[in-house]
Formats: sequence, C-alpha cells, structure tokens
Amino acid sequence: MNASVIALDRLLDERRVWKGQPLGPAVGTQPSEHAALDAALPSGGWPEAALSEILLPMPGRGELQLLWPTLARLSRAGERLVLVAPPFLPYAPAWQAAGLDLQSLEVIRANEEDALWAAEQCLRSGSCGAVLCWPRQASDRALRRLQVAAETGQTLGFAYRPASAAHNPSPAALRLLLEGPARVRVLKCRGGLAPARAIAL
Repeated sequence: MNASVIALDRLLDERRVWKGQPLGPAVGTQPSEHAALDAALPSGGWPEAALSEILLPMPGRGELQLLWPTLARLSRAGERLVLVAPPFLPYAPAWQAAGLDLQSLEVIRANEEDALWAAEQCLRSGSCGAVLCWPRQASDRALRRLQVAAETGQTLGFAYRPASAAHNPSPAALRLLLEGPARVRVLKCRGGLAPARAIAL
C-alpha cells in the first residue's frame, strides 16, 4: 500500500496525472440560448470570464449563428462586442437580423501576430462584453495568455480555430467542434465530463 502511495505522489509531482481542485464559489455563466447545448454543459452556458474555443472544418459553416443569441443579448445590454481579424467582412444586415445593435460592434483588422495581441488587450481591458478572434495558428502559450486575459477582464472570449487543432491540448475552459451549421460536439468543458454524443442545436 505504501509503495502505491509513493508511486501516485511521484506521478502527481511529475504532473503526469491531473489532480482536481476543490470546488470554489460557483462561476457565472452566460446562456448560449441553445437549450440542448446549455443542458449539456456543466455550467449551463458559456463559461464567463474565460476563453471558449470553437473549432471549424472551414470558415463560413454557421459558426456565427452559434454565438448570435448571446451576442444579441449583450448588445441589447449596451456591451461592446469586438471582432478581431475576422476572415470575412461582417455582413451588417445579417447581424441586424440576428438582433444585434451595430453600434455595439467593433471590428479590428490586423495580421496574425498583431491579432493575438489585440485580442488579448481587448479581453484584459474589461470594457468588452465579448471578444471574438480567428487565430489560424496559436501556441499553447498564446492561448493561455488569452485565457488569463479573459479572467482578468471578466470577459467572454471566443477563439475560432481550425478543426485540426482538436488534437492539441488547450487551456480554454470550453472547446466545441462545429460539425455542421446546427451540430456541435463538446470536446472539453470545465467542471464536468464532455458529453459522448454530438449535440443538435
């Protein structure tokens, strides 16, 4: 028995086993307003003050529809919404039809390196309701900086990334794989196990 305890301690010391932390105070959430997704997530929605990753087979597959209900609610509350280096120019009539006030929307055009810096600064500022970014390549360190910035600024952060990134670890609190315009798979969710099946929205 003693040898087992020593072996387990060694694994923990070498960080080869994840050790859960005691539950702290409940973390706030922002409902996604997709009932099936909210029911499947341990927090009941998007984790607040955190980075969520949405992995895509390719841009333009309905990824904005996933966030529009949340963004529309934030927009109506007067929150600033920032899009950092989107791959396409936002089509204003579609955003308006989704219920967003265009006055609350800011678009930042930047190259890849500057886009990560801009997203980090917007998240950290605490002056935004949500920040969306599209990094094509982001190191674990860059993603960790975005996660820490979201926590610091108490801001919803969303990073749209290629589906190929699913094989790499990520510090994001939530990772979703968009399998179609109305179908997502939860790859990782803080506070519980990811559902085994894809979720139809």
